[in-house]
Formats: sequence, C-alpha cells, structure tokens
Amino acid sequence: MKRSLPVLLLIVVVAAVAAFSFLYQVDETQQVVITRFGRPIRTVTEPGLKLKVPFVDTVNIFERRVLAWDGTPDQIPTSDKKYIFVDTFARWRIVDALRFFQSVHDERGASRRLDDIIDGATRDVISRNTLVEVVRNTNRELMEEDEEEGMGTPTEIAEVKIGREQLAHRIFEKAREKLEAAFGIELLDVQIKRINYVQEVREKVFERMISERKRIAELFRSEGQRNLQEISGVKEKELKRIDSEAYLKAQQVRGKADAEAARIYAQAFGQDAEFFQFTRALMTFRKSLGGDSTLLLSTDSDYLKYLKKSSPQR
Repeated sequence: MKRSLPVLLLIVVVAAVAAFSFLYQVDETQQVVITRFGRPIRTVTEPGLKLKVPFVDTVNIFERRVLAWDGTPDQIPTSDKKYIFVDTFARWRIVDALRFFQSVHDERGASRRLDDIIDGATRDVISRNTLVEVVRNTNRELMEEDEEEGMGTPTEIAEVKIGREQLAHRIFEKAREKLEAAFGIELLDVQIKRINYVQEVREKVFERMISERKRIAELFRSEGQRNLQEISGVKEKELKRIDSEAYLKAQQVRGKADAEAARIYAQAFGQDAEFFQFTRALMTFRKSLGGDSTLLLSTDSDYLKYLKKSSPQR
C-alpha cells in the first residue's frame, strides 16, 4: 500500500500535465490562431475550453477588444510653408486574426505598421492644406482688443473651406483602406490630438503674444490714468462749488447778522440817544485807557466831555 502511493501521485501529475497539454481556454475578449510547427492551421473565435495536439500545436492569442494607438509628434510643412508638429491618435481592432498573424505577427508589429501608414497619411493630407484649415473647423469670428475702445473687434482670418475635422476624416479614410485589406486590422477612428509650432516659430509667436499683452496692458493703464484725471477734475470742481456755496451762505448769514445788529443798535439809539452815546463812550474808554496807554488830548475834545461832566466843579 505504501509503495502504490507514490505511483498514484505520479499518475495524477502525468494526467494533469497531459490535460493541460491537450486543453486551452479562450476568453470572451480573445481570439486564437493555432499553429502547428509554425504554420497556422485554424482560427478560434468562440470562447470556452478547447482541445489541441500537445507539444505540437501553439496557441497564439489576440485581443478582440478595441485597442489604442498613440503616435509621436511629426514635423510637417503646410501648403503655406508653416512648419508644425502634428500629434495624432487612433483606435483599432483585429478583425481577421489569421491575416493579422501572417502579416504583422503581434501587436508590436501592428503598432509599427500603424506608425508608417497613419503618419504617412497624416503627412500627405496636412501638406496639401494651409495652417488655418488644420487648426480651425468653422469660420467663426475671432475677437481681438480694440486699441481705442478696449473692446473686442473681429479679426480677419482666411476662410476655412475644409476644416480640421474633415482633414482628420481624410487621414482616417486613407489609412483604413491600407490596413484592413493587408493586415486584418479595422481602423475605427483617427483624430488630431495636438498641433504645435516648431521651436523657432513658437518663440516668435510667444514674443508676439507677450508684446500684444503688454500693449493691451498699457492701453488699460492709459485708460485708467485718463479716468483718474477726469475723476480728479470732477472732484476739484465739486470742491470749489461746495466752498463757494458755503462762502456765499456764510456771507449771507453774516450780512443778516450785521443787519440785525445794526437794526438793534438803531432801535436802541432811537429810544435814548444820549444813553447810547454814553455807553459807546464807556466801551471806548475801556478799550483805549486800559494798561499803560497814554493819550494826548486837548481840553475841548469830545472824547473827554463825559469826564468833564462827571468831575466836581472847582
């Protein structure tokens, strides 16, 4: 019994190895090409557990899902001699696994073929059109700052007859014809991801943008200074108006007060003129004779008449 246990384990291991050698599994997202001694013998697209000849057949698995291709930026001259970098991307899938295996063998080989075909189609389409066709889709007006008003005004740009979307579609059509017929690849979409100027042109564009922003900033500064002068002028005018009105009111109040004081004095003078003159004389004496003041007067001066009357007769 003890001797039969290792033998049983050996049989189980051999059976498991044989089962794995005879069987393989196909997932829902996969398709398979079976090769025998390097030559394809059949294609399997149905998912499930399948049989093969052990140690003779090789299972080559390929994706059935949509795959992405991302190209490298390529320098291309437009028809108006503007050198730009064009960066594209695409989506594709394998529709004929056997032809795909025979032509490019795997996804790495397919990526190289996509590079050649899509980049070539992109260069061919872009070089036949102007820069404005590559970067724009419509003839929508672009706005720029007006120097005098500081408001947006339409910028004149060449008319767009084709547009970026149509150019991307043309690239797609050119590349699709070559890929599906020769490599078993269905090209689903091609889009232009980014467009950029070459370094020399980019620096000039940045310099022009910087100078334009500086010009607009200076325009805003001058506009602000003009508004400041206008506000300051209005403020000074308003201050002068307020001062003049206040001065006028003060003079009117002062005049009314002087008139009222004169009226009161006149009324008092009219009631007792002699008493009024007497009180005025007293006020004059208080102001003129206080302290160390010295007056030289004649004996018949009106200034001394009340003193004469008030002094005792000798």
